[in-house]
Amino acid sequence: MSQSTTPGAMDAYWMPFTANRQFKKAPRVLTRAEGMYFRDDKNRQILDGVAGLWCVNAGHNRSHIVRAIQEQAAELDYAPPFQMAHPKAFELAEKLVELTPAGLNKVFYTNSGSESVETALKMALAYHRIRGEGSRTRLIGRERGYHGVNFGGISVGGMVANRKMFGTMLSGVDHIRHTHDAARNAFSVGQPAHGADLAEDLERLVALHDASTIAAVIVEPVAGSTGVLIPPQGYLQRLREICDKHGILLIFDEIITGFGRTGQPFAAQTFGVTPDIMTVAKGLTNGCVPMGAVFAKQSIYDTFMSGPEHLIEFFHGYTYSAHPLACAAALGTLQTYAEENLLTRASELQGYFAEAVHSLRDAPNVIDVRNIGLVGGIELAPLPGEPAKRAFNVFLDCYDKGVLIRTTGDTIALSPPLIVEREQIDHIVDTLRAALKRAA
Repeated sequence: MSQSTTPGAMDAYWMPFTANRQFKKAPRVLTRAEGMYFRDDKNRQILDGVAGLWCVNAGHNRSHIVRAIQEQAAELDYAPPFQMAHPKAFELAEKLVELTPAGLNKVFYTNSGSESVETALKMALAYHRIRGEGSRTRLIGRERGYHGVNFGGISVGGMVANRKMFGTMLSGVDHIRHTHDAARNAFSVGQPAHGADLAEDLERLVALHDASTIAAVIVEPVAGSTGVLIPPQGYLQRLREICDKHGILLIFDEIITGFGRTGQPFAAQTFGVTPDIMTVAKGLTNGCVPMGAVFAKQSIYDTFMSGPEHLIEFFHGYTYSAHPLACAAALGTLQTYAEENLLTRASELQGYFAEAVHSLRDAPNVIDVRNIGLVGGIELAPLPGEPAKRAFNVFLDCYDKGVLIRTTGDTIALSPPLIVEREQIDHIVDTLRAALKRAA
């Protein structure tokens, strides 16, 4: 271990979403990465089973992306995004809307998934006000949803641990039921058969609050951070129908599912449902430079384009919106995706991946396995009185054996880079199986 990463040199850094005390007693420090692998500070090779943090979809240290960032830093390091712009911001937007579902053809840049969600929520509220329906101020999320860590995101989010410390958050927010139904859908391969009717819970909230007060509903097509919850067959279609019926905007949070994770560029295309607004981040730049974006329908953008031309239409944005280095990284990322057909590669591997992860159904303490594209969730029975500990122990064991997985509660999540090969899928699953046996 280098001097800079000795435990005594770690005191100043308060780590996010981390058991800080446990980590600093036994640090896991990554120093290099290439392709499917990290290297740690002991020069051990670590197979990346989670694409960094759902974001390194093209694998690590890709030449197009590295070169694009280097060249941009030497040419234009920063350009103010308010009342100014730079060429790559427009170039990137044009390339992005070639990939999005038809109609989602306007791009607003942010710096993270959390900021994308905040932007989408504000966009929805302002849209209705401009249309003369200012009474539509209520936002609807979903239980077990994850929409980042800013106040809007945790308000519409539905993960208790992310909410409980922070008071009442935004007012005027409600939640529909989550879609997890272990009794009927355990060990489903792909989309579960049961649960389309859960979308009707939105009608309950319409009856309670009246549609005239509801601005938008936000859901993840696949709920990732809560444990890989796959939408039941017909569920998203029914949600779309109910929103259309009541004039409610439908927002898809595709920060995890975007850029090839489910077998198409976006999950909206995988499931055949187009939202009014869609948020992205993570895979947009392959995790190399922080960046997010919000896609909106033309009709939403046109609604804002009213009033005198010299006035700002949407009082929102960030100092680093469309940052030149981020735009360069995103363009290099899209080039890499295109040249290697990565945005549809998960559709080619999903059958093999599904068979591999479902082979764990008989491993000790496995109570459910869920999958779609190159996303897998393996849910474990918790240790009595110690929730999340069994999965965390498996995480530590796998890391010790050279494989990086992710846990959320007592669910293990897998989301390898889209460049993964079949033998690497086997290695991830075999390592996980052995760790599950040792954790029994």
